[in-house]
Amino acid sequence: MGNHYHLLVSERVEGGLTKFLMKLNVGYAKYFNKRYERTGTLFQARTKKILIESDAHFLHILHYIHLNPLDFLKGASNWRDLRIPDHAAALKHLERYRWSSYLDYCGKNNFPAIITPDLFGDVFGNYKKAIETYVKDMEIESIRDLLLE
Repeated sequence: MGNHYHLLVSERVEGGLTKFLMKLNVGYAKYFNKRYERTGTLFQARTKKILIESDAHFLHILHYIHLNPLDFLKGASNWRDLRIPDHAAALKHLERYRWSSYLDYCGKNNFPAIITPDLFGDVFGNYKKAIETYVKDMEIESIRDLLLE
């Protein structure tokens, strides 16, 4: 994404998530500043963490993360309102967007060393088919309370 990223992570030790995100953000900011010969902060705001407290939210969140690249597809930027006029174009765009774990979850190695695509395997089975169905059959009322924005 142009100005943010989403991660779905679980904490193994208390305080581990905060420490991990701090190292990730500070490390990337230092790298970026050195590479582009700049100084100062890189990120606009503090990290936003959302605790997933229900099975419904947990099942929704992976789709939400993977649909974010639709912000860059003309005509699909209203996907958060659950309006995607051209489902085929949206799915094709997701398959071409390299900076997501979507391809890994669909069985194509993209970032295989850093993600756990089988985490949802027993829930979704064929993830590519599951997200295709989700995109085609979106219903806002049933997930309105789960939306991140």
